[in-house]
Amino acid sequence: MVIQNKFRHIATTLAAAASLTVMAHGAQAQEYELNYGHMNSPTSVVGLQADWLAEEVAKNTDGAVKIDVYPSSQLGKIQELAEGVSMGSIALSHNTAGALSSLYEDFGVLDTPYLYRDYDHLMKVVDINSPVMAELNQGLIDNTGMRVLYAFYFGTRQLTANMAVKTPADLAGVKIRAIPSPVYLTAVEGLGAAPVPVDWSEVPTALATGIVQGQENPVNVAVDHKLYDVQTHMMLTGHISAAEIVVINEDLWQSFPQDIKDAITKAAETVRMKASQMILDKEAGDLAKLKEAGMTIIGPDDGLDVAAFRAGVEKLVHERFDDKFGKYYEAIAAVE
Repeated sequence: MVIQNKFRHIATTLAAAASLTVMAHGAQAQEYELNYGHMNSPTSVVGLQADWLAEEVAKNTDGAVKIDVYPSSQLGKIQELAEGVSMGSIALSHNTAGALSSLYEDFGVLDTPYLYRDYDHLMKVVDINSPVMAELNQGLIDNTGMRVLYAFYFGTRQLTANMAVKTPADLAGVKIRAIPSPVYLTAVEGLGAAPVPVDWSEVPTALATGIVQGQENPVNVAVDHKLYDVQTHMMLTGHISAAEIVVINEDLWQSFPQDIKDAITKAAETVRMKASQMILDKEAGDLAKLKEAGMTIIGPDDGLDVAAFRAGVEKLVHERFDDKFGKYYEAIAAVE
């Protein structure tokens, strides 16, 4: 669903006070207090980067901008966080591109499975100054009233389950949690499983109670959220390399003077690089931690048929998304 601009503008104007407090002190510069809500643990890299942003922005603005961070879905579930930024009740949040596609469909292209050549290719595509991201960002602004502030590497998504899986046939009838968005549901179905849309805040319970038998996420998420307590196996399918997208309400952004925008942009670039590098550096160590915690890791050397998984996923992607996203796929492939 795309929010119509005229209604969004009215709603954002009415809600702006909920995400922004402006304090004036005579002739001194204005001070701003913003809320940043997200769904992750405050000790995860994804959660920590929100705190780093708050610190960098405070430093760059000499304390004129304060960001209050609310982790662990305190301000809402995944969909509610995106809608909150769009409507103006939340100033900032982060989300997957696939989740943002519920508000602006084209954004889902960034989370297409098996899309990027490598880490460097992904990071170049999701840079806010790349032609692809610039076009998508403008569409996000026009249709939802929020803009991309920055995007950082979230990791490469792997499959976990309470059973050994080596081929798509092994997943027949197996219920696997998927982010409630078309591209993620397609990815899980292409892997051979029965996708079940479950909000992240409900995943631990869904796994523990058997509502789903598995899920898919980067290894850092499996470590940070102790998924080894409720999952026995991780399969290195590597089906989605993804960035986490940090968004800010557009009307709020436009209310800032240029020096504040510049200070926040500088902070965003610092945090983007720090968080991306930390997650990249942690990947090998996180796999070792999962093994130490008793999880069985299955990769190509153990008989995992990655080519078969890739073929199944790509078949569905072509059937469902080529007509919608073909121009983006060409532009992404052209990024050097």
